[in-house]
Amino acid sequence: MDHFPIYLSTKGQRIVLSGGGEAALAKLRLLLKTEAKISVFAPTPAPEIAAWADAGRLTLHTRALRHGDVLCAKLFYAADEDETEDARTAAIARAEGALVNIVDNLHDSAFITPAIVDRDPVTIAIGTEGAAPVLARAIKADLEERLPTTLGTLARIGKGFRKMADALPFGRPRRDFWRDYYFAAGPRAVADGKAAVENALNTLLSDHQSRAARAGHIAFVGGGPGDPELLTLKARRALDEADVVIYDRLISPEILELARREALMIDVGKEGFGPSTAQETINDLLVEHAQAGAQVVRLKSGDATIFGRLDEEIDAVDAHGIGWHIVPGITSASAAVATIGQSLTKRGRNASVRFLTGHDMKGFADHDWAALARPGEVAAIYMGKKSARFIQGRLLMHGADRSTPVTLVENASRADQRIVETTLDRLPTDLNAANLTGPALTFYGLAPRAAARATTELFQEEMA
Repeated sequence: MDHFPIYLSTKGQRIVLSGGGEAALAKLRLLLKTEAKISVFAPTPAPEIAAWADAGRLTLHTRALRHGDVLCAKLFYAADEDETEDARTAAIARAEGALVNIVDNLHDSAFITPAIVDRDPVTIAIGTEGAAPVLARAIKADLEERLPTTLGTLARIGKGFRKMADALPFGRPRRDFWRDYYFAAGPRAVADGKAAVENALNTLLSDHQSRAARAGHIAFVGGGPGDPELLTLKARRALDEADVVIYDRLISPEILELARREALMIDVGKEGFGPSTAQETINDLLVEHAQAGAQVVRLKSGDATIFGRLDEEIDAVDAHGIGWHIVPGITSASAAVATIGQSLTKRGRNASVRFLTGHDMKGFADHDWAALARPGEVAAIYMGKKSARFIQGRLLMHGADRSTPVTLVENASRADQRIVETTLDRLPTDLNAANLTGPALTFYGLAPRAAARATTELFQEEMA
């Protein structure tokens, strides 16, 4: 992020612009929405600028900018559409202490003006750091269609009500109140006018004041394989409501970004055969925060019900009488098999599929390897990189064909996904050569479909 987005207070502040053509008009149409004191310097201003000056909306100087004209200004726009003149006026403005924007010159600008969706006092700024202004405009158009024009009215009325709402306890009770107002009571009342909205607010406040404090609760959420677009709607809602998020190591940063900024984020990552947070510590954290009244999301990679030690955590929560529910997620096997264009089961090949974990070596050793070694069998092996040689040895010992296809998918569904296609005979050798560093899922009995292989290779070339 080269440009940090902020909202600058402009009420009563001075903003200076040099220019009188189309570029100046575009900036002024936006600046005139503010309560700033706007000064424009233009020897030949457009008629619209002159009309705005006559209406008292800005101060117009029909001459070129000179030294001293930008003193005490917060912002300066160089909009003369002439490279030499823009450089001259920008130098004056910098010397006199203003932040400078040169139209269509990102490199020499100290700030940029984003595309804005205006539902005053609700404003949404959309910026691409100059990379894709067409995309920013497209996003703006989409948001303009989605957001009702009454949103600003609701926000203005709500702003005047904030001190009364402060009577509610800080934190979740206030958030629940405002959520009910903006997404339920407010929109229902706004069509009947300001008085109806104010009455709805008073009724809603009385209702929330009489409510008992919301009990702590835990949502065991499957975070999917890593691609945020594969997160379920229910999982996203849980993250939006969470006071505390207790997450695993394999949860992608893009998914963590979806949690509320105010939420407490606790990393309890476990690494196979490496540093780990003790399960008892995780159980204690769940109980501690839920008993304090927090809405807790226990965010697990993939699906929470597969190799996630979910039962141990539910047992700990149940022992303290804490409420909970499970939000299923897309397991890594489903995401990974989709990337190689295959199905986990296929009529005439295999009517069942085994999900194994290479992390629990004791349980792994007791598996029915003779059944898996039969032709046509398929298994999805989680956390199997370190146990690859053990897998190969057990299967060959029980008569498996050395040419049985094996596919490893690293970082399934993510931008840095990689696919290693091999056979049971070459599994340890090819895995070692690939030097996979991320989480990988091993498919025994499946090879990438040709079309999927070509698509993956093209994608990896584009990302390189």
